[in-house]
Amino acid sequence: MNIPMERLSKYRREFTSLSTETWLGWGLLLPAALLMFVVIFYPILDGIVMSFQERSFLRPDIRTFTGLGNYTALVRDSVFWTALWNSAVLTGVSVALQFLLGLGLALLLKQKVPGISIFRSITMISWVLPVIVIVIIFNWLVQPGYGFVNLILDRFGLPTNYWFSSTTWAMPLIILMHVWKNAPFFAIALFASMQSIPDELYEAAEMDGASAVQQFRYITLPNISYVAMIMIVLHVLYTFNNFDFVWLSTGGGPLRTTEVLPTLVYREAFQQYALGYAASIGVVMLVIMMAFTVIYVKLEDFD
Repeated sequence: MNIPMERLSKYRREFTSLSTETWLGWGLLLPAALLMFVVIFYPILDGIVMSFQERSFLRPDIRTFTGLGNYTALVRDSVFWTALWNSAVLTGVSVALQFLLGLGLALLLKQKVPGISIFRSITMISWVLPVIVIVIIFNWLVQPGYGFVNLILDRFGLPTNYWFSSTTWAMPLIILMHVWKNAPFFAIALFASMQSIPDELYEAAEMDGASAVQQFRYITLPNISYVAMIMIVLHVLYTFNNFDFVWLSTGGGPLRTTEVLPTLVYREAFQQYALGYAASIGVVMLVIMMAFTVIYVKLEDFD
């Protein structure tokens, strides 16, 4: 089959143009890809390799390959299992409360009442506060003698305490700090998602006799599910890897009741100088978070 020379020339020009554009695209992408490799992927790969080595922070240049030695010690370490459980409880309870309170607050922000714009601005105050400021506020609230919470309890004749030193109340207080800081961000994101839902859907549902609960169930929730999924995944990753709330408030105490995996990694790396062992904990955290993200996103797509 003979191809006319004009058509052949046209194909050659299109192929040359496409090749040029492709190489140009790769050339523009290469600097960003190199930067991501240096900043993100290389430290991850180095951490994975380090987890199979015995390496001290005092002599980081000396590396001894130990195979699965660090992971074997990890399985036998009761402190690791305590920290893993505390991380799971902190993450699960905090994110669940943040979502539920944020959803309720978003529904409130959606109401068209006088002064609602000012209230929308006020709701973000706790989210923009630095973590150290939030910890100082909560420490002041529960101080014995002059803390606001203890003053109220003392007024009613109830026992007072420094609640961050309580094995019963330290973790709930840390959860409360997480919720107080991050629930407003959930609210603003979900509220913005609700604003994109056409009013015609609610008007049609109301004409069909749908109640407010049915409108929320069949219109609001499906339309904000994608934003909710992103928010939940991001905040699970943030909370599970969060270090500052626990370290600044309790340091993992009392009696390790608030010890979480990030504080355990810090303790092993910078106090015990066991970089290899700390890296193995970090790799376990990475695997857990990757598994959670993949499974959760798949389940949401399936729904």
